[in-house]
Amino acid sequence: MGWRACIGGAALAATTVTTATYVTAADLRPPPPMTPAAPVVYAPQVYDWTGFYFGGHLGGGFANSSWSDAFTGGSDTFNSGGFLGGVQAGANAQFNSFVIGAEGDFSWTGLGLKGSTTNILGDTFSSKVQWTSTIAGRIGVAFNRVLLYGKGGLALAQDDSSLTDIAGNVSTSSLLRTGWVAGAGIEYAFDRNWSARLEYDYLGFGSQTLNFATPLVGTVSSNTNLNVQEVKAGINFKFGGP
Repeated sequence: MGWRACIGGAALAATTVTTATYVTAADLRPPPPMTPAAPVVYAPQVYDWTGFYFGGHLGGGFANSSWSDAFTGGSDTFNSGGFLGGVQAGANAQFNSFVIGAEGDFSWTGLGLKGSTTNILGDTFSSKVQWTSTIAGRIGVAFNRVLLYGKGGLALAQDDSSLTDIAGNVSTSSLLRTGWVAGAGIEYAFDRNWSARLEYDYLGFGSQTLNFATPLVGTVSSNTNLNVQEVKAGINFKFGGP
């Protein structure tokens, strides 16, 4: 009977421990629910204007030319406007929101920027701007993919002028004009490498002395002043990218 009593006592103790364990587990509070993780927010990538670019443009030009009339002692002025198109290339470097750079462009204007004026004696002065080109520094402020900028620097123009006297004799003068350019524009990067822009430029060339000679009037000199305004819409491809 002694060993049976021992076995019975052990079983009773085990049952008591098991029961106490279940009771204790039942009295415990359930763990608090887990806080859901906050959604991950992806900020849009800030565009970087740094890099080299190349592109083309189309637009319109307006030329104003004034002449000192060697025959009458007066002055003649004429305006002309027309189509232009060309290419541009440059480079930018961005520092925080500021963008600095340099750019050169070439615009062919041979079909549009030409005009003429006739004095009281019947002599005709004509001028035709074949092309313009600028080499300028640029500075701007970037608002992510939008760039507002200004530019200034050197301007060049090929100006072909002529004098036709009343007898129909023609004397021509071809001049590479040098001057200055000031302009401003807005550019929008619609893709990693592509951007579109709209720009206005004023090209001032000052006064130059041109010499003409015909059998009727001999050799005469005339002072001519030329200014050109250009509005250009363009597209650029930037090498590399953010």
